[in-house]
Amino acid sequence: MSAPRPAPTDGPASSGELGIAEQVAVYQREFPDVDPQVETIVSTLSRVARRMSVAYGRQLTVLGITPAEWEVLKALVVAGSPYQLGPGELAKRLGLTPAAMTHRIDRMVAEGLVTRERDEANRVRVIIELTETGRDKWLESMRMAAVFEEELLQDVTPEDRPGLSTVLGRMLRRIEQSQPDALGRTDDLD
Repeated sequence: MSAPRPAPTDGPASSGELGIAEQVAVYQREFPDVDPQVETIVSTLSRVARRMSVAYGRQLTVLGITPAEWEVLKALVVAGSPYQLGPGELAKRLGLTPAAMTHRIDRMVAEGLVTRERDEANRVRVIIELTETGRDKWLESMRMAAVFEEELLQDVTPEDRPGLSTVLGRMLRRIEQSQPDALGRTDDLD
């Protein structure tokens, strides 16, 4: 009977996905010019981002909201008290068409997460406002995320966190300057 093999440090996913080292080896085999260090870092960041997205999605499912609805709640929270924006401004902030924004707002009004009212001062203007229920769901999602994120970063010492934050921030700025933003929009597509 042989001893159990230790789990690989770059861990192939249970789905049969190659481990990072195996993936990079394949890339090197097929494209010898690839820098293995760069590819290891980028592939790892990509997997971390995908798995974080899945974890956040599961947390939101527990709360009965979708990631798309959470984005609307976040935009209203970021706007600050009284947590109101027009549908056009929401659509712009989220990179959505007005029709897609209307559909999303319709669902969220039905779920009691936001209200949609005419502006009394300007009857043409519509105001989307965060409800108490919507704010409570957003706050609970943040509480759940905080627990997950602390677990995620348990191997990064408090002393190392500022450096990691700085490096990731620089990477984010570089990609935002050279590629479409997180909303999928670039100036030339507007």
